[in-house]
Amino acid sequence: MKLIHKLKTFSKLEWEQQLLLLEAFFYLGYGRFLKSRPFAKVAPTLGEYMEETAMIENPSNEPMLRDISYAVHKMSKYTFWESECLVKAIAAMKMLQRRKIESTLYLGTGKDKDGRLIAHAWLRSGPKYVTGAETMENFTIVGKFSRIIGE
Repeated sequence: MKLIHKLKTFSKLEWEQQLLLLEAFFYLGYGRFLKSRPFAKVAPTLGEYMEETAMIENPSNEPMLRDISYAVHKMSKYTFWESECLVKAIAAMKMLQRRKIESTLYLGTGKDKDGRLIAHAWLRSGPKYVTGAETMENFTIVGKFSRIIGE
């Protein structure tokens, strides 16, 4: 019953929103595939290691950043696989790359409440955080990958 309701809700969306959600679903799958591979093989596909894109705000990108962030977060709840921080960050990065929008993916480590090492990933474009911003301040950056368009 829930599935039918969700499909009806999806069918009522504008086709642009439907396509964006389907694209997010696809790239979440791609991100999950990359996460399952050895990181040494994946890292070169993420961008320039230990480089960052500019913090310059581009108001024309704002609606797309917001829409991609929403689509990735929304669709991550409906995947058949784990779609947590790194998978979301990769998916959003690839979606921005398709639209020729620069971004930086951050990898961080920290400790949980029991003192165990934990990791987190988040994505920034300009001064806006697209994914993972809710807990990024609890982590120390150990790696970053910039995706600069046009280089």
